[in-house]
Amino acid sequence: MAKTKTYLDAEQVIRVAEILKTIGHPVRLKILEALEYKEPLSVSEIQETIGTDTEQSLLSHHLIKMKDRGILKCEKNGMNVMYRLEDRNILKIFECMESCTLFEHKDYR
Repeated sequence: MAKTKTYLDAEQVIRVAEILKTIGHPVRLKILEALEYKEPLSVSEIQETIGTDTEQSLLSHHLIKMKDRGILKCEKNGMNVMYRLEDRNILKIFECMESCTLFEHKDYR
């Protein structure tokens, strides 16, 4: 029996676009990558792990935006806010992109 293709409905397409727009920033992708290997992490631990020159206040802005969009969740631990992934399946985006032939092209404009 052949498997029929299912398509995303309009609301699902909008949600996918929101997620991709939210994570489509180099710092945010590095945050996801950091949380892939260890969680939860505090803002300062994320900053140290991703090795960015991004100021902690800007990094916090990225984290809050990702939390507000349902990509991350956080919990208070003493003086620190600890971040973790809401759903680890989002990490599959890295596998998908690495296997995409577009990823191989240096000039993708």
